Amino acid sequence: MKDITLNTKWIIKAPLTVVFNIVTDFEKFPEYFPKVAESIRIVKREGDYIEIDAVVKSFGRNFPVKMKTQILPEKGYISDNESPVFGTSGHEELVLSEHTKGTVIDYTYQVAIHKRWLRIVAKPLIGWFSMKFWEKAVIDELRKRVEK
Repeated sequence: MKDITLNTKWIIKAPLTVVFNIVTDFEKFPEYFPKVAESIRIVKREGDYIEIDAVVKSFGRNFPVKMKTQILPEKGYISDNESPVFGTSGHEELVLSEHTKGTVIDYTYQVAIHKRWLRIVAKPLIGWFSMKFWEKAVIDELRKRVEK
């Protein structure tokens, strides 16, 4: 199995609480981030721990994903995600911190590639494409929503 770790940071010109409220409102992801989320269903909630059945969009297709997510109050979230159809699993961390210009989003995704064919193209395809796609589909949409 091949693991790839993706990490980058962005600054959003908005208060941390505003960014936090949007990036942890998973049920509204299809509305907020339609290029990423087709549907989100919370199947279990215990305090700040939630389990989610999602249909996500990636590489021009929709894939079911199971997410086990811990919301970090006023800090972001961490999530362990499984996508058997796509052949990946991953550990995702979205951590927020205050910045003089607004809020820093520190995003890390460690992905394990389970399908042999995907390992061949995994690093360039998932590494470069995924972060560019995430920036356009999530960060740019977030900026449109909160930056004035």
